[in-house]
Amino acid sequence: MVDVTLWAGLRPLADNQKVVRVEARTIRELLRELEDRYPGLAEPIKGQVAVAVNGVIYRNDWSQELPEDAEVLLMRRLAGG
Repeated sequence: MVDVTLWAGLRPLADNQKVVRVEARTIRELLRELEDRYPGLAEPIKGQVAVAVNGVIYRNDWSQELPEDAEVLLMRRLAGG
């Protein structure tokens, strides 16, 4: 189980929760569980999020395994160069 902190823009799509507890082994499983539980998150998750796990940011590597009790943050993906 991991606690996922949502950035403020996602909270209204997740019943106004700041932190959601999710059972997942990988980032991909975590995102799917969030989409299943809160269908309004599906669109933002598709291309607007980065996931920070214990301070390391992942933008596309959804196969990354989640350590038990990891600190996970869903953040808005930033564009730039």
